[in-house]
Amino acid sequence: MDNVNDDVFMLWRNEKTVVIGKNQNAYAEINREYADSHNITVSRRMTGGGAVFHDLGNVNFTFIAKKEEGSDIDFARFTMPVIDLLKKLGANAELSGRNDILIDKKKVSGNAQCVRNGKVLHHGCMLYSADLSDVASVLNVDLSKFQGKGIKSVRSRVANIKELCDIEMDVTDFIDYIEKGIEGEAVELSEEQIKEVKALRNSKYATWEWIWGRNKEYSLKTKKRFDYGTVELSLDTQGGLIKDVKIRGDFFGVGDITELESSLAELRYEHVCIFERLKQIGIERYIFGSNAKEIADLFFENSLL
Repeated sequence: MDNVNDDVFMLWRNEKTVVIGKNQNAYAEINREYADSHNITVSRRMTGGGAVFHDLGNVNFTFIAKKEEGSDIDFARFTMPVIDLLKKLGANAELSGRNDILIDKKKVSGNAQCVRNGKVLHHGCMLYSADLSDVASVLNVDLSKFQGKGIKSVRSRVANIKELCDIEMDVTDFIDYIEKGIEGEAVELSEEQIKEVKALRNSKYATWEWIWGRNKEYSLKTKKRFDYGTVELSLDTQGGLIKDVKIRGDFFGVGDITELESSLAELRYEHVCIFERLKQIGIERYIFGSNAKEIADLFFENSLL
């Protein structure tokens, strides 16, 4: 965005990915157990808004343009060209609410923007022939024991454009159709530009600190019955780190439970970090009969990991 001088329009796709907004809490948005088991990447964008799902049946578009006079945020400016192209396919498409494109009242596209240095970055995702079972599962987080301060997504009824429009073109044909419908001259990134993009990805946007460490304060409370007794866990975190943890229950142990609690403070709220620490300290000394994996799992009960 900062290195672009001319107006730009891009179409692009990802393998299976969940993309959350800049101000969201990743743990409250994503069923990470499902994401990990189904090889779904987790990413955080530089713009606000809610969580969206990408796969190769999803077509994403990006505009980078000079900011016009007036409102800083203007979704109509960049969604209307796409809406007009959808209407030419026979779709009853409209911009709804802040940032959604609907067809027949069902969401087919979420959009986000940011303004910096006199330029607007706008991007939207269009569900064309996406696997909607993955959408439902990976964004389905049980919040009954979870309280967070991040911006929550508003869940909407989603659908694929291909089904709503009853058209025969596959996703690559749809990409060609959208590309030809937006005026402009096609250009290719140079090898040097591609290297710069990859370097920025690796140094910032693919890091744990950006994706998970930006989480705001949140709390988790959960309880589970094991053969060796009930373990009740309450947890406060900030910036992706455990700040305070309390472990209670009717289990037995020879170690002082406050030693166990203190040993977990300032750890990353990551399963592997908690698991390794529990192994290192010897969790069975504090909760007799337990093991490191099942207690680490408890930190992410209800599929919060």
